[in-house]
Amino acid sequence: MKIMFPKFDKIGMPLLGLAAATLFLLEAKRQLRKRTRPKPERLLENSSVAAAALPALRLLLVPGMYAAARQANQKRFGLLRWLGLPEWARYTAGFLLLDYTNYLWHVLLHKSDTLWRFHNVHHIDLDLDLSTAWRFHIGENIASVPYRGAAIALLGVPAPLVLFYEVIFEGCTAFHHSNMRLPYTVERQLCKVMVTPRMHGIHHSIVARETNSNFSVIFSWWDRLHQSLRLNVPQDEITIGVPAYRDPKEQSPKHLFLMPFKRQRPWQLPDGTVPERETWHSPALLLP
Repeated sequence: MKIMFPKFDKIGMPLLGLAAATLFLLEAKRQLRKRTRPKPERLLENSSVAAAALPALRLLLVPGMYAAARQANQKRFGLLRWLGLPEWARYTAGFLLLDYTNYLWHVLLHKSDTLWRFHNVHHIDLDLDLSTAWRFHIGENIASVPYRGAAIALLGVPAPLVLFYEVIFEGCTAFHHSNMRLPYTVERQLCKVMVTPRMHGIHHSIVARETNSNFSVIFSWWDRLHQSLRLNVPQDEITIGVPAYRDPKEQSPKHLFLMPFKRQRPWQLPDGTVPERETWHSPALLLP
């Protein structure tokens, strides 16, 4: 299985690094939501989780996806091949369909009790910013290999497109997890096409129906298509995290690594109440 991808590593990764550095500076200057915990503590915790997860992404997930695409391409297998589309159409449709399959994967992470155990490590962060974008349990990255590989093979996505899409995927993940305040009028238009920080902030709310919305990664169309879009929550009313995991002491790297293997708590605050919210606007209306 091929592991080295010169263009991905020498062009894609530096571009992602530059984008991350820019977002890191911008979210410090233009903060969207107030922090609840010291930033250095969270950077240490989240980087510890990422230190295990990112190598799995680069050395297992990326090569696995590329290998699935290459095998399908060699055997002329997959939907896009069977349709006999010209190359430009295969690349365009392939990019869109890759994003759609990742929307479905994100929904599955929330619906499957087993997968949620691992994805919950990402969600119990008590703040949301750029560092959260890479706070994924290594088990979640490993579990995504067969799903994403199978989706790529069934679609017959061109192998080079897999690497290009992954760079855009990671860049957009960093963007919409960031705590950067965009001008409201700009973001209101932008979220009609792609996932934005305000949109994804709602996904990290402690209110269950808000967490179970806004699953898209790059294009926001998929949430509109499946009626899982929710924009009508003011950012200053959002409490980030999961209600049953509010203790900062449980953010230690050891606890986060072991958490999927422990009994998961019900969706309620320590006092037994379930967070709710009344909404007065259309779900499709982005609020400041």
